[in-house]
Amino acid sequence: MNDDKTLHAWFDREIFPLERMLMAFIRRNSPAGTDLADVRQEIYERVFVAARAEMPRNPQGYLITVARNFLIDRARRARIVSVEIFADLEDASNDVDIFATERQLNARDELRRTLDAVSRLPPRCREVVRLRKVEGLSTREVAECLGVSLSTVEKETQSGIRAIVDFLSGDDSKASRLPAVSRLLRRRQG
Repeated sequence: MNDDKTLHAWFDREIFPLERMLMAFIRRNSPAGTDLADVRQEIYERVFVAARAEMPRNPQGYLITVARNFLIDRARRARIVSVEIFADLEDASNDVDIFATERQLNARDELRRTLDAVSRLPPRCREVVRLRKVEGLSTREVAECLGVSLSTVEKETQSGIRAIVDFLSGDDSKASRLPAVSRLLRRRQG
């Protein structure tokens, strides 16, 4: 094992004079954007640590061998994808719903069409459907609120819902079963 004073003197005498050659080697064998000074320092550190145990007989050959091995290791590490990074990417992809935007747009379109269908209902039918299906009132509450019979509320609710479904499905054959509401809807569509 070499003492620090001997090691520093050897390094100053044998390794530092090879710096220009080392930098040319690193430049030739490193990808663009590599911090050459950092690479040089890493190589110097490896040479210094190894020379503590035994000083090489051919410093120039040893320096180039250490530099080559360092650059190979660095390139190999750059190509290896960490399993942890890959796991993080998998977790991130599970959190992303790639169809969320499409579903939101479809839901908005369906809501717009439904509101359009409701707006085409006759006024009393529209109000009955709104109170029953949107506000959630019972048949009795709607009848009292509008001053109509229970059977009128039931008929208007049934007719309105059927007309809305027929409008949304685009099926005119079923719409003909509901003469008053269906005729009004067709007139407004046309």
